[in-house]
Amino acid sequence: MGRAYQNRKVSMAKTADAKTKVYSKYGREIYVCAKSGGVDPSGNLTLRGLIERAKKDQVPGHVIEKALDKAKGAGGEDFAPARYEGFGPGGCMVIVDCLTDNPNRTFGDVRLCFTKTKAKIGTPGTVGHMFDHAAIFAFKYDDEDAVLEALLNADVDVSDVENEEGKITVFTPQADYFKAKQALADLLGEIDFEVDETQFLPKGSTPISGDDVVMFEKFPDMLNDLDDVQAVYHDAQY
Repeated sequence: MGRAYQNRKVSMAKTADAKTKVYSKYGREIYVCAKSGGVDPSGNLTLRGLIERAKKDQVPGHVIEKALDKAKGAGGEDFAPARYEGFGPGGCMVIVDCLTDNPNRTFGDVRLCFTKTKAKIGTPGTVGHMFDHAAIFAFKYDDEDAVLEALLNADVDVSDVENEEGKITVFTPQADYFKAKQALADLLGEIDFEVDETQFLPKGSTPISGDDVVMFEKFPDMLNDLDDVQAVYHDAQY
């Protein structure tokens, strides 16, 4: 699982948008999270984790504050999550997560990215069963057994724990995110997480080659250029 996660991170790094696009995506996600769960990070743990992640990605404080201020006000945009699944170039499996205030527009924009790269968008559930919706935590520590024991004592369904060069990486189902994070905090106190997020990890991989690689490298770029797209997950290997 760890290898799949690292492969995806490398692939996504190649297709990272300009900083302004990253700021925009975080701003929208923080706004939606604060609007639905409250603007106080101490009472909205999802928001707290999101803000911490934004800061690690060097999102300026004023971008975060603007999103929170916006969430405090009445009205505002009514964004809703939308998820699209399908097959990318070479038959690789793809999940696209969006936040949208116009589902018809977003679906049309995402479908066009699939069509232009000879890919095929599917119906909900088309490929989702081939990914694990996982919570991932990575932090500096060297006692893998102590971490595993703390998680199991907290009744966390641990998928995997890796220890590499003094860094522990924990994988749990997304549903156990808060339980796992609290168990780690109880064990270690204040933790400076290198990774603290939930995402879709492929259970396997789809090898692609030749022209499909060229087309695939355009595909996430096109999707990430869309304002509504928050994340792209895939199982392509090349």
